[in-house]
Amino acid sequence: MNKVFTRLFAIGLLLSAFCQPLVAQIEKAPARKEGEGGNTRLIIRGVTLINSTGAPPMGPVDIVVEKNRIAQIRQVGHPGVPINEKSRPKAENGDKELNCEGMYLMPGFVDMHGHIGGTGQGTPSEYVFKLWLAHGITTIRDPSCGNGLDWVLEHRTKSERNEITAPRIKAYTVFGQGSKSPISTPEQARIWVRENAKKGADGIKFFGAEPDVFRAALEENKKLGLRSACHHAQLEVARMNVLATAKAGLTSMEHWYGLPEALFEDKTIQNYPANYNYNNELHRFEEAGRLWEQAAKPGTARWNKVLDSLIAMDFTLDPTFNIYEANRELMLARRAEWHDDYTLPSLWRFYGPSRISHGSYWHDWGTEQEVAWKRNYQLWMQFVNEYKNRGGRVTAGSDSGFIYQLYGFAYIRELELLRESGFHPLEVIRAATLKGAEALGMANQIGSVEIGKLADFVIVEENPLANLKVLYGTGAIRLNDKNEVVRAGGVKYTVKDGIVYDAKQLLADVRQLVTNAKGKENFEISQPGMAPKASKVSGGKQ
Repeated sequence: MNKVFTRLFAIGLLLSAFCQPLVAQIEKAPARKEGEGGNTRLIIRGVTLINSTGAPPMGPVDIVVEKNRIAQIRQVGHPGVPINEKSRPKAENGDKELNCEGMYLMPGFVDMHGHIGGTGQGTPSEYVFKLWLAHGITTIRDPSCGNGLDWVLEHRTKSERNEITAPRIKAYTVFGQGSKSPISTPEQARIWVRENAKKGADGIKFFGAEPDVFRAALEENKKLGLRSACHHAQLEVARMNVLATAKAGLTSMEHWYGLPEALFEDKTIQNYPANYNYNNELHRFEEAGRLWEQAAKPGTARWNKVLDSLIAMDFTLDPTFNIYEANRELMLARRAEWHDDYTLPSLWRFYGPSRISHGSYWHDWGTEQEVAWKRNYQLWMQFVNEYKNRGGRVTAGSDSGFIYQLYGFAYIRELELLRESGFHPLEVIRAATLKGAEALGMANQIGSVEIGKLADFVIVEENPLANLKVLYGTGAIRLNDKNEVVRAGGVKYTVKDGIVYDAKQLLADVRQLVTNAKGKENFEISQPGMAPKASKVSGGKQ
C-alpha cells in the first residue's frame, strides 16, 4: 500500500484516499537468469506424490512434463523395493531428468495475499520474488497493486512469459485507485469497475465503502466475471459486515474483520471504550483482540447461520493468521531466526515501533494484550476449521512485509497455523494449493498434480506432512545420531511452468542481497529498547 493512501485512510477519508496517484514504486525485477527447462521435456524421477486432491501420498512416481504441462504421472514401484526400470518413461535426447528419489512433490503453493513489497519497506521485487519462489510459492494474488496497476500488469506479463524469476501474478486493484475524484455514487462506482476491467486487472480489493457504492461496485464486478476481496475495515464494517458483502457479490474476505460483526447477537457495533481513537493504533489492535469474545458463541444458532450462509454462497475465507501473530506473542514474531539473514535493514526499520507508522503499534504491548489475542485466535480458528469441515473454502495467504512477517517464511508459518486450527496436514496442503486455485478461478490450470495441468511443483527432501517446518528456508532443527544439531529440509526445487529453480540458490541470492545492504549501512538488527528510525507514515495493516 502506498503511503499517501495509508495516511488518508487512517484519518477516515476512505474513498478519496484511493483517488491519489501512485508515484512511488519499488525496483523492477531484472531479467531472468535462474532456472532450467520450460521448453524441453522434463522427467522427475522417483518422488512420493502429494497431489492435493485429497488423495494420500503415493510413490515412487515418475512425472513427465512436456514444455510446461504435465503429460504423464506413472507409478514405478513400491516403497522399500528396487524400482522397476521397465515401467519408467524413457528419456530421449535433449530431455532433462531430475532424480528426486526419496523426495516429496506437491503442487506449487498459492499465496492469496501477496503484496509485492513497497517503498516503505524498501524491498526490491527481486528480493520478494526470490523469497516466494524459494518457499515453493508459484502463484500470488497481489491484493492492492500498491506499486500501481500498470507496474503489476507489466510484471504479470513478464512472469507469464518467464522473462523474470517470479511467481505467477494475479492483480487485484484497490477500489478507486487511479480515480481523479472520490467515488461517491453507484454510477461512478460502476464506471470505475468497468475501467479497471478494461485495463486488465484480475479483480478488486475493497476496504469498505458507503453501502450503495459498495453494492454497485460488487454487482458490476461480478457481471464482468471478475473476482473480489475485502479487508472489512472498522470504518465501514458496522454498515457492511462480511455477510452483507458476500450477499452483494464479494467472492473472498481477508483476515477476519467482518466475521465477528456478522456474528453479533446483543449489539450491532463493537464495544469501543469511550477513549477509543481509531488513529491510535494501540487502541485499534488492543480492542480488536477482544472482538471475537463479543460475538455469538460456537454452536449457537447465529454461529451456525453465518457459517451455513457463507458456504451456500461459495464464499472464500483467506484468514492470514500469521500476520497478526505478533499480537499474541510479540517476541516470537520479532525474533524469528530468519530475520538475521533474510530481513533487509530497511524492512527491519519499517517493522519497528512508532506512533506514526501504520502497522507499528507496539507502544505498550504486554501480557494482557497477548492473552486477549490468544483467546481471539482460539475462536477465530474454530470458526475457520468448522467452515472447512462443512465444505467451505479456506485458502492460505501471508500478507508478508508487515508486522514482522517476512516474505516466504510467513507463508509457511500460515500453513503451521492452519494446522493449529485443526486442519489435517493434507487439508493444509490443499488449502495452500487447490483451494487457492479455485478461489482464483484457475483450478483447471493449477492447484493439483494432474495430467494436463501446468507444471508447478514444490519438491522437498523431507516429509512435510510429518513436520511442516521442513518447508522453511531455514529448515527444521533436529539431532543426528552423533548428538549433533543439524538442519533438515528447506524446499529443494521449485518448478514453475516447467522451469526448475534451485530453491536453496534463490535463498543464497537473497542472503547476499541482505549482506550487501547491511554492509552499506554497517547495520545490525536492533535489540528491544533501541530507538526506531521512523519519521514518515508508512503503509501497513489496517
